[in-house]
Parts: sequence; structure tokens; C-alpha cells
Amino acid sequence: MKNGILLVDKPQGWTSFDVLAKLRGVLGTRKLGHSGTLDPMATGVLAVFVGRATAAADRQLNHDKTYEATVRLGIRTDTGDITGTVLENAPVTVGEQAFTDMLPRFVGTQQQLPPMYSAVKINGQPLYKAARAGKTVERIPREITVYSIDYLGTAGENEYRIRVACSKGTYIRTLAEDLGGALGVPATLSGLRRTAAGVFDLSGAHTMEQLLEAAQNGGVPDEWILGTDTVFAPLPALKVAKKVRLHLFNGCPTSHYPAPDGRYRVYGEDETFLGLACITGGVLNVEKLFCERE
Repeated sequence: MKNGILLVDKPQGWTSFDVLAKLRGVLGTRKLGHSGTLDPMATGVLAVFVGRATAAADRQLNHDKTYEATVRLGIRTDTGDITGTVLENAPVTVGEQAFTDMLPRFVGTQQQLPPMYSAVKINGQPLYKAARAGKTVERIPREITVYSIDYLGTAGENEYRIRVACSKGTYIRTLAEDLGGALGVPATLSGLRRTAAGVFDLSGAHTMEQLLEAAQNGGVPDEWILGTDTVFAPLPALKVAKKVRLHLFNGCPTSHYPAPDGRYRVYGEDETFLGLACITGGVLNVEKLFCERE
């Protein structure tokens, strides 16, 4: 199986782990990872890293996300979304204008308290495990940034759709609840779709139905798996000669390298992506290789 990145349009009701478990059989490898967990209720782009590309998941330059969410006013649940147990029902005393007027208040850098039903770890324990046991753990607010919130219209009575561009670690469920709190009514998330994650978006994503069908018809096409270098697209490219390539494979520095200091995605003379390297003080050093060593 080709090493690289497979973009999946995660279906509703599946965990991110469910997707990986199924793809191990589809792709014929256990060496898979993913970037940016999606809740079972959520759908949308999930970047799956295959083979040697798994080492690239934590080295991404861009962890920003974009979501399309539906916020339902008048209800509060234990999970922060519609799949949870209802804790509160209340009459909705505000309308569409009040909702849209409130959105700009939630744009910018701010502190957000992680929800109990989340994978955030406190003392090595994921919060959701404590939540399932009926416990509440003291949490520390974390800094997040909401770059923009666009209003997309109504989705039904007391339901409003928004598009949110935000930083890594932003919980849209919490944002929905906080919006309701600012309006003086309970709120929960009734729909969530991730349309972009880092440099990836839905335009290159494949549904599980498409992937399973491909597996039955000879396997997932190579062209569906993006090159590992895709995730490092914002970095400048550097093509190196065979001698320098060997230096990189052996972990040896190359002095007096004729390129500006900085971080690079590096290619061989045959256009093969080798990995990441840095030039500091004119000295080229390997950071991480994503190809077979020679």
C-alpha cells in the first residue's frame, strides 16, 4: 500500500477509531493514524495517515479547522449535543436577530472550558471516561481562537446554522452552549460537519461507501492517497543532489548549503519526496525522513 494521506468523509454515527478499524482491512495495513478526532455525531473531512506518513500527523503546520454547525436553542444535554441526555428544556425567548447579533462576540482569541465529554486528558485520564462514570472533573480553560463565524440561515424552529473557522482545540459543542448562555437560553449542538482540516477539505474526501466499494473492486486507487508532502505544502520546496541526499539519509550535515536559512520539504533529483530538513547558518540538517533509507 502506498504511503500517504487518505481523506475520508466520516459518516454520522462512526467514531474516528471505527473509521481506522475498517480501513485497516480496506488498505491491508495496521499502520494508520488520523488527525483531529471527530465526534460520532459529526461528519466531514478526516485525514487518515497511511504507512510511513503516520509520522507526519503531529508535524502538520496548519491545525485550523472549519465547521458547519447547527445550534438548537431551548435545550441542554449532558454531552453538549443532541445525542446526549436532556438536562434542561426551556422556552426560547429570543429570535433570529438576537442570535445573529450575538455571533461577533464569539470571534477572536478567548478562553474555552473543555467539555466533560471530550478526549482531553486530566492526570492521564480522558475526560469522557469520568463523564460516563457520572463524575465531574475540575478543568482549566484553554486558549482558542475563532477566526470567523458566518450565519448560514435557519434549520428549523429555534435552530440556526453557522460556519465556524477556528484554531485547533476549539469545541463547537461548547461554543453552542456558550452562545445560548449569552442569549439567556439553554442550547445544544444538533448538527456538525467539518468542511476543512488544516490544508485539507472535502473536495478530495471519499465516503466509506466509496472506499468499501473500491476495496471489493481491486483496491483503493493509488491516486486517492495523497503524497505525504501534501501536509507540508506551506513550506518551500528544496531539490537536493544525490550526494546531499546521501548526507540526509546518514544524518550528516551539509555545510555551506546555497539556500536561505529555514525549514524545507526536500525532494531528490527524481522528484521523490524525502522529508523535512532545516538550514541554519548555512548548514543543512535532516529533520525527518518519510522515505526508505538507501
